[in-house]
Amino acid sequence: MVNFNVRFPEELHGRVRAQAAADRRSINSEILYLIEVGLTAVSADAGSPGGDPANPAPRGGKPDSPQA
Repeated sequence: MVNFNVRFPEELHGRVRAQAAADRRSINSEILYLIEVGLTAVSADAGSPGGDPANPAPRGGKPDSPQA
């Protein structure tokens, strides 16, 4: 297993911590689960027009900002 450090904004950390508690998982397990779900969703979008998973379009803004 790879050890990887990530810095989270406090607000995002709080949201992940709350979701982990609701799902009865550790924060680490919750983050791994959310990444897996996100990557699965990206793979499913690969067939959509303009959905090139090797070259995704930049989303812009902060990671937790609402998408238009």
